[in-house]
Amino acid sequence: MDLHQIDIFCAIVRHQSFSRAAETLFLTQPTVSGHMKNLEAELGVKLLDRLGKRAIPTEAGEILFRHGTRLLEERDRAKQEIEQLTGRISGVLTIGGSTIPGAYLLPPLIGAFKKKNPGISVQLSIDDTAKITEAVLAGSIRIGVVGARLSDPQLEVHPFESDELVIAVPARHPWARKRTVAPRDLKGQPFILREQGSGTRKIMEDRLEKAGVSITDLNVEAIVGSSDAVRQAVKAGLGVSILSLRALTDDIKAGRLSAVRVAGVKMERHFYVILLKGRTRSPLAKAFLDFILNKSR
Repeated sequence: MDLHQIDIFCAIVRHQSFSRAAETLFLTQPTVSGHMKNLEAELGVKLLDRLGKRAIPTEAGEILFRHGTRLLEERDRAKQEIEQLTGRISGVLTIGGSTIPGAYLLPPLIGAFKKKNPGISVQLSIDDTAKITEAVLAGSIRIGVVGARLSDPQLEVHPFESDELVIAVPARHPWARKRTVAPRDLKGQPFILREQGSGTRKIMEDRLEKAGVSITDLNVEAIVGSSDAVRQAVKAGLGVSILSLRALTDDIKAGRLSAVRVAGVKMERHFYVILLKGRTRSPLAKAFLDFILNKSR
């Protein structure tokens, strides 16, 4: 059993796919399959079950994945610490962002960080807050940036950039020229919601609830899985929605959408950097964390 085989095995588990693992490791699928056959023969146990197109670890596979992940982290940490002696940082950093920070905040920060450290590679996953949090807790993502503060005691949480939620309406909507509307006015409007697990939806629900408006009061026309899809639905006239002002900037400037505030309801929020508490940080993870937190101050 060598680290190359463990690297391949862990990639299969992370992607639940032989073909995706082969693609990310720049190997052929027969090569990946051959390594897994040899590894299972050496250990004398089955490590992966194939369920349709998915590859799922067996009980033995889960044990190997847990220990293998740690071995690979130690390998990367040793390499990075040695390279630090020469002033270089290298390696692969896995980052997760919920919809708004993943699309609007992290890409320019990653670009600036890579410009300073050209030897590194970054894998950015974008999903809702709940799924990014699950990935950080599971250890498959090193650093997450999400749109709602979480109280899980396993997480280390750092406030990041600020944001504001507003009502997004089409340019020809009766509210388009208004600065504010009363919370009760939302009850009669066709409304587009983000999915459960979205940080934007969680903040919206909490703030409107305090103003006497619950989700059940809204005339929900659709529940959509991304801010971009909600934005397109609003432009198409399907309804109004509450979204991050950051996601609307280009459409507001182009006159396609307008932003309206909810009178008496504070919709400001922070994004948060989340990490698994107690997990040893590689030099690369520490350097990126310091970089983004310093940029946000």
